Amino acid sequence: MYRTHHCGELSIEHLKSTVTLSGWVQKNRNKGFIIWTDLRDRYGITQLIFDEKRTPKAVFEKAQSLGREFVIKVKGTVIERESKNPNLATGDIEVLVEELTVLNQAKTPPFTIEDDTDGGEELRMQYRYLDIRRNTVKEKLIFRSRVSMAVRNYLTQDGFIDVETPYLIKSTPEGARDFVVPSRMNEGQFYALPQSPQTFKQLLMVGGMDKYFQIVRCFRDEDLRADRQPEFTQIDCEMTFVEQEDILNQFEGLTQHLLNSIKGIKPKPFPRISYDQAMKTYGNDKPDIRFGMTFNELNNVAQGKGFGVFDSQELVVGIAVPEAAKMSRKEIDALIDWVKRPQIGAKGLVWVKCNVDGSYKSSVDKFFTEKDLSAWASCCSAMPGDLILVLSGETQTTRTQLSALRMELAERLGLRNPEEFSPLWVIDFPLLEWDEEGNRYHAMHHPFTAPKPEQLNLLKTDPGSVKANAYDLVLNGNEIGGGSIRIHDQLLQSQMFDLLGFSKEEAQAQFGFLMDAFQFGAPPHGGIAFGLDRLVAILGGEETIRDFIAFPKNNSGRDIMIDAPAELDASQLKELALQSIATEKE
Repeated sequence: MYRTHHCGELSIEHLKSTVTLSGWVQKNRNKGFIIWTDLRDRYGITQLIFDEKRTPKAVFEKAQSLGREFVIKVKGTVIERESKNPNLATGDIEVLVEELTVLNQAKTPPFTIEDDTDGGEELRMQYRYLDIRRNTVKEKLIFRSRVSMAVRNYLTQDGFIDVETPYLIKSTPEGARDFVVPSRMNEGQFYALPQSPQTFKQLLMVGGMDKYFQIVRCFRDEDLRADRQPEFTQIDCEMTFVEQEDILNQFEGLTQHLLNSIKGIKPKPFPRISYDQAMKTYGNDKPDIRFGMTFNELNNVAQGKGFGVFDSQELVVGIAVPEAAKMSRKEIDALIDWVKRPQIGAKGLVWVKCNVDGSYKSSVDKFFTEKDLSAWASCCSAMPGDLILVLSGETQTTRTQLSALRMELAERLGLRNPEEFSPLWVIDFPLLEWDEEGNRYHAMHHPFTAPKPEQLNLLKTDPGSVKANAYDLVLNGNEIGGGSIRIHDQLLQSQMFDLLGFSKEEAQAQFGFLMDAFQFGAPPHGGIAFGLDRLVAILGGEETIRDFIAFPKNNSGRDIMIDAPAELDASQLKELALQSIATEKE
């Protein structure tokens, strides 16, 4: 028997009990005549004591050679600690060791396996199996498991069926780049790893499954960020005989359940805003609504005053920063430098201080009177003590720049409390986006998204104005889920492919299986997919997903622990016909 108890389990109630524990040596403190060893497993830490007088001599001598991260088994008696540790669940007791077995010795770890480690990120990723022993990583993986199980239980109890879909599928031209897998048995042909199970879950609806879900691995060959990995996990869901309202209610319920069961929060009904409103009010389609600083268009009160920076531009827009009029000129200049960075690209920033005495001071006093600045303050609902910041330029670019500034200010002012959760739905997205370079439309979500039923007639006359029957769920400035009501009519799907520039032959080659299925009684259906990695990270109070993934890739898409991706040897390339294909194409 390796253990009778876990290392986080023993308490004063176990006094005088004989126990067996197994785990890793966290620390070893040798005073010569007495040795204290912290023994760690997943559940916690128990202090062991080896006493020259009370511990068998052979056991005491063996304890002298214990090193950090040795794997050991001990048997002993639970006794009361003389010096208790209130910060430790087992801090009232220790185990007087009578038997010691070294199950495995360990090299000295390349970094300290403690919450405050001395290991850099790359080093810890190289030895990820050691990093997982630290509480900070271990607890995030346990937290992820709790969220996954809460999702699985909620959906299962609500009649959803868990169905696995294939990982080896056909590459499609829409969306991000695919990861491809060469087929040995079909020379010159390739599978793709799925970016999502989209078409398969639609086929499950055609098959009459009614309510489907899957916690599924997906793959996208795209540039990485803190919240993006080449392989990621989705909570993928689909339902039949539903309209948009049914989907929103169903998955608002799931999100409320997670906030309640995981965080102990009972959220109110989620606000809903249109895509157009989100862009106009916050400058992006995933707004953080935990704080204000909403956009206010100032064209009517700021243009026509002889200030060319405003008069020549498409949009003049500002935000009121609460209680920021006390900012020094140096601090404001730092903000101006921040928006001028290439990543933001603004040419400058106009500021107005709304002084507590009711007066105004601005960087454009030469062009605007106090009455003019008062009108700005009125438009921005600015209060005495607030700071108004204004950008101007082309509409979309300027909104994007001000959105970035709004989020930066929120970080600097401590307005993004990770323990506060403000979800909302963004609805009524455009169905299509125009690509100037390619001179064609792209689907804003994917080609299977249905248009708003009342706008079907516009597909022929004004397709760019059509709204999608689509929705995103946003939490604390992050998109955590998105979906749509799907097209279930073959003729409408064919029309959509035409708008996206597919020839009849291309559409048939890529999606003929789906079009054929629609001829056999496809029901109205819709669904949503949550990004599990991002959802878990936000619920865990962070926005970086890496530590919530057991074995993540680095920013170059590499697994530096196993050194992947790696080259194939010549025999493998030959077997897969990759060399001959490359030669033929050249």
